[in-house]
Amino acid sequence: MLVKIRLASGPRVNQRGRKNQHNALALASLLTPAALMADALALWRLAADLNIARQFPIAEGLYSHWQVWVSAAAVLHLGAVLLNRYGKATPAVQKSVREPERNLADSHF
Repeated sequence: MLVKIRLASGPRVNQRGRKNQHNALALASLLTPAALMADALALWRLAADLNIARQFPIAEGLYSHWQVWVSAAAVLHLGAVLLNRYGKATPAVQKSVREPERNLADSHF
C-alpha cells in the first residue's frame, strides 16, 4: 500500500526588504546625540583633571574616569553608524551617468 500526502502550498516568504529599517534609523538618530554627550563629559573630566574646568560632578567610581566616557562615546557612535547603514539600504552616492563602453583602438571585436 502506497500513501501519498499532498500539502497545500503556503504563503511565499518575502525576502525583499528589511522590516525594521525605520526603527533602526530612529534609534540611530537617538544614539548620535548620546555619543556627543558622552564626548562632552569626557572632555569635561579631562579638563577637570588638568585644572582648566570646574570639578567633575562624579568624583568616585567607574564613571569618574575620562577613558570610560571616551570609550562609551566610541561605542555609541559605532552603533549609530551601523544602524544607519542597516536603515539605508540604498548607497549614499549613486552613479548618475553611465560610462560609455570602452573598446580597444584597433580591435575588430
